[in-house]
Amino acid sequence: MIYANITGWGKCIPPAKLTNDDLSTVVDTNDEWIKTRTGISERRVSHVSTAELATIAAQQAIDCAGLKGDDIDLVMLATCTPTTLVANTASLVQKNIGATGAAACDMNAACSGFLYALQAATAQIKSGMIKKAVIVGAERMTWHVNWAKRDSAVLFGDGAGAVVLEASEEKSGLLASKTGCDTSNRDILHITNFGTEIDKYEAPLGPSNLLFEGREVFKRAVKGMSEACDDVLNQANLNLDEIDVLIPHQANLRIIQAIQQRLSVSDEKVMVNIQNYGNTSAATIPIALCEAVEQGMIKPNSKIMSAAFGAGLTWAASYIQWGDRITPINKSSVQLSECEKTGLELIAPAVKACNNL
Repeated sequence: MIYANITGWGKCIPPAKLTNDDLSTVVDTNDEWIKTRTGISERRVSHVSTAELATIAAQQAIDCAGLKGDDIDLVMLATCTPTTLVANTASLVQKNIGATGAAACDMNAACSGFLYALQAATAQIKSGMIKKAVIVGAERMTWHVNWAKRDSAVLFGDGAGAVVLEASEEKSGLLASKTGCDTSNRDILHITNFGTEIDKYEAPLGPSNLLFEGREVFKRAVKGMSEACDDVLNQANLNLDEIDVLIPHQANLRIIQAIQQRLSVSDEKVMVNIQNYGNTSAATIPIALCEAVEQGMIKPNSKIMSAAFGAGLTWAASYIQWGDRITPINKSSVQLSECEKTGLELIAPAVKACNNL
């Protein structure tokens, strides 16, 4: 039987930080208010495009796997903040990493996008259609933020993470998965003034009008992710105590803690980095996966459970069996271009535009 082993991993974290104290100069908030409600201390603001973030993460993952760009058969980019819609942003990443001839496509399932993409690419490898794929979650969520709205302005950040999948006879990689979508109340998390249903000639669109009903999102996120995890455990014929690491979507610390409690997982098994990056949507899980390896949480043959919930309202859960290797074959030298501005300086034009409405 063919499996899709994870052989490479990489991340791209923009250098410019935006702390809670920084945000208190932009909207009516403070460090205590944000930490108490979200667990976030700071987030990153990108000075480059989603495509460049994705390219760095993808190249790091390819180097980690000891491969070259033209070894890759598929580039799949999970994002809801593409650099371009037409052509798709994955095609630019494919070009940048030298994956000549590889298929390239974007996938938008919001915060669940990386797990959706992981499922899709794994299925292609297991079917024998392809042998090697790079899966990226990359977002510039700060591009969507309306800095005049406190409830959503404090939540989001930018970044990217990626993994390389390779066909293998070793029983590893994504072994069980459940994806779905709860459309009964999809309007509780969406951007109202964006898309082809808007008359773009009637008036300037202005800053994104991001609607976010926090309490309702909280309830549905905990329910959706917990039930998806239960389904995956049943598929894999596993008990919760057999799981070595839980990597949940990093949307809100209280959501993470609620899922942890509902699944009865101990603190040392839960990967949490939301305090450093905020919600980077489709990028949260691959970034957290990379850091779990770096921090020694993921060991050879670790059993990993991951879950996500996003706009749509999409949800997903995955059981991943890690392989034998936890160190890169080649250390990557690729890095972002330098940034000479602070996070506050990067968002200043957007803040001015939001406050002038």
